[in-house]
Amino acid sequence: MDKAHFANTLSRWYADHGRDLPWRHTHDPYAVWLSEIIMQQTRVAQGQAYWERFMERFPTVGALAEASEDEVLKLWQGLGYYSRARNLHAAARQIVTLGRFPDTLDGIRRLKGVGDYTAAAIAAFAFGQPAAAVDGNFYRVLSRLFGIETPINSIAGKKLFQALADELMGGDPRVFNSAVMDFGALQCTPKAPDCPRCPFCEVCEAARRGTADRLPVKLKTVKVKTVRMTYVYVRCQGRVAMRQRGGGDIWQGLWEPVLLDDDPRADDLRQRTESHGTLIAKNVKHVLTHRVVMADFYLLETATRPPLPPGYIWTDEQSLDQYAIPRLVEILFEKLS
Repeated sequence: MDKAHFANTLSRWYADHGRDLPWRHTHDPYAVWLSEIIMQQTRVAQGQAYWERFMERFPTVGALAEASEDEVLKLWQGLGYYSRARNLHAAARQIVTLGRFPDTLDGIRRLKGVGDYTAAAIAAFAFGQPAAAVDGNFYRVLSRLFGIETPINSIAGKKLFQALADELMGGDPRVFNSAVMDFGALQCTPKAPDCPRCPFCEVCEAARRGTADRLPVKLKTVKVKTVRMTYVYVRCQGRVAMRQRGGGDIWQGLWEPVLLDDDPRADDLRQRTESHGTLIAKNVKHVLTHRVVMADFYLLETATRPPLPPGYIWTDEQSLDQYAIPRLVEILFEKLS
């Protein structure tokens, strides 16, 4: 298949079926960058609402840079992968220090939390540069169309697909990238792709061989671990014990109630919970990228403040909605009502 045929066919499909997304109506690099960070590991319907809230609360990169990390994390709450929010905040301060949004691939790539894909997407959508933003949709469409079985998460695979995407790019980079993304999301879907009505059906290797369901190929590299956590909601005269998680943690900067782990300093509270606590929920399953959390949740109401492990504070229960918390903790708190 030649470059012109691929680009033209894709462009015609996109004109009829492309999604109308708000960040596609602007070339503002801040708005484009924000959309790309939010949409990582996120469904469009959910991500769009967050993008709109961020644009309303922080309409410029300067406004985002001036915000506190707590403000950013609170607005991000529910999206998960909180390192994205912390990197977003740090990168906003990088941009303000630089004095402008970088407009080259290398410059964009130097921003905190920006990798090859995101840099290419910003370069294409904000600055019109001929950069192919190879994401999961690219991998799926190209691997099926050309029958490529090289694993997409191997070094060889990444180089192969990037080179192929660059070679096939034609026309407006904004349209080309948007078209491939939408084609993968709506037509050449991960499961049950609509092959009979696909404009590439007659030339698609996966359709010819019947291999669409096993492409693209991805190496299994990470073993998912199961971890157990026991939380206690300690309530004392209208106040609740909470702590902010420290650095080097998936929930860095987020708040949580008392966690009964293997810390011997929590032994007294553990004993009180076993004797006087109320089990609110047991074995609440929460799936993260590389681990599955099974959580138990207790309520301990007491007239006097029990000794707590270091790092916890007592805060007004009515002000808890001001704290950024992990989705798991949010789920547990919902069970209290």
